[in-house]
Amino acid sequence: MVEMELYQRWVRQDLEDKDLQEELAAINGDVESIKDRFYKDLEFGTAGLRGVLGAGTNRMNIYVIRRATQGFADYINAKYKNGTVAIGYDSRIKSDVFAKETARVLAANGIKAYIYKELMPVPCLSFAVRRLHCSAGVMVTASHNPAKYNGYKVYGDDGCQITLEGANQVLENIGKVDIFGGVKLVGYQEALDSDMIEVISDDVLEAFLQEIQKQSINRDVVKEAGLKVVYTPLNGAGNKPVRMILDRIGIKDVVVVKEQEKPDGHFPTCPFPNPEIAEALDLGLKLCKQEKADLLLATDPDCDRVGIAVPNKTGEYVLITGNEVGAMLMEYICSQRIAKGTMPEDPVAISTIVSTAIAKKIAKHYGVEFRQVLTGFKFIGEQIYGLEQAGHPERYIFGFEESYGYLIGTHARDKDAVVASMMICEMAAYLRSKGITVLEYLEKIYETYGFYYHTQQSFTCEGAAGMERMNEIMANLQEHVPTAIGGLKVLGVDNYITGETTDMETGEKTKIALPNSAVLFYHLEDQASVCIRPSGTEPKIKAYYTTVKDKKEDAYALDQVLKEDLTKILGF
Repeated sequence: MVEMELYQRWVRQDLEDKDLQEELAAINGDVESIKDRFYKDLEFGTAGLRGVLGAGTNRMNIYVIRRATQGFADYINAKYKNGTVAIGYDSRIKSDVFAKETARVLAANGIKAYIYKELMPVPCLSFAVRRLHCSAGVMVTASHNPAKYNGYKVYGDDGCQITLEGANQVLENIGKVDIFGGVKLVGYQEALDSDMIEVISDDVLEAFLQEIQKQSINRDVVKEAGLKVVYTPLNGAGNKPVRMILDRIGIKDVVVVKEQEKPDGHFPTCPFPNPEIAEALDLGLKLCKQEKADLLLATDPDCDRVGIAVPNKTGEYVLITGNEVGAMLMEYICSQRIAKGTMPEDPVAISTIVSTAIAKKIAKHYGVEFRQVLTGFKFIGEQIYGLEQAGHPERYIFGFEESYGYLIGTHARDKDAVVASMMICEMAAYLRSKGITVLEYLEKIYETYGFYYHTQQSFTCEGAAGMERMNEIMANLQEHVPTAIGGLKVLGVDNYITGETTDMETGEKTKIALPNSAVLFYHLEDQASVCIRPSGTEPKIKAYYTTVKDKKEDAYALDQVLKEDLTKILGF
């Protein structure tokens, strides 16, 4: 049994991390636990690595990090002369350790590493790559996953997540590296002394914040609005930069959720530190009621996503979805930039195929070119890079995805909860100056463009058998195409796996203009849709539902019907 052989090899090693030694001893004789840790290597894809912390090849630990970095170093040295890499990390367990191990391996391979002295948001890493003219970047984070996870995201020289081609080359390199004997390593202090590791100066964070401030449209309104904000960084990296930017734009009344203020990778008050999940915001919502706040802001541990809540007429706080915030920001940015005369020629807004379709209507209303890309902010980043290469980065005005990720400006090439927090607060302040609440603004948007209801459902497939089950489900859906979902006829299917769209009535097939991806998108009657894809970072299949009705209750009811039927179709 290969897994047992690998287990024994790890046991025989004099492991530096005593936590790993203890874990290996604890699972001695437990065949299933050993298999789960050693049945495969933790997969390196376009999102880099992400997995459960622990011992083994299918876990996140210093040896897996070192091996991946060696493969990445070989990739950089083959592509660049005198390569350099920027490194960032968040508050997760061992993030700082993994970041330093990454720097040690890079330095040993002749690649200079620039590393932040403290935890920083994802967008700060993306910004640093370009600001410091680096060949690449590494961010140690598992975003919004539970505490037992950590990850390792890789960025290209454009500050955008690495391409599929680049990831495949790194993966091929990693396969050639022996996890214990094939990694070059130098002492951290030794590399600091020789200038092969350099701590990123505070000037980079200052430049980042200045670029964000430039995105403000109605900056004078904010100071006069008197907004009271409750903020929670969910024990993550947003605490310092978000509070700094809010202070700079004139929001002085910011109350922070004390239990979630300090960095803590165990996330003691929220098992799922994800602003998409209501339970993570419980403490923030309670503080809002206590403080009678105008707005709740919640950023995830690596501060690339932000969730919000606002009070309704009765004083109860209402959570706003990522699609709704995206729609409001799109409306606000378009209308106000036109009003201020700052809208560029041929403006471009970008979103993903699983995000709200109302964005396309808003863009059309304001004469903005609307582009849709595959799920993953790197595809939005690629579009920005294309505009930059064409000499017109100013054409980009806004990009977002339904999972609470937004980017205003081209300072970063990943979603940015710092600039999003600023713009959300500015929008709320502007609306107050006009005597409009955030919820009234949202209702006005629905009245203008139609009521779009979007929900998401996840089907978990854990363990060694999980990936196999996900593959079987996706294959079965292609072989047996549903003719109806929830009683609504399937009008067409976008099969991103094969790169073809099929008209279900005529059977006609046309090519899709986006790269192939494990996504199936079903266009249903009455403007409804269902999209299915395996998660790129978690062991689950995700389903995205859209219903469009005149009345909210009708949209809600249809959504439930679609979910019940799809659950049966998928076999859960």
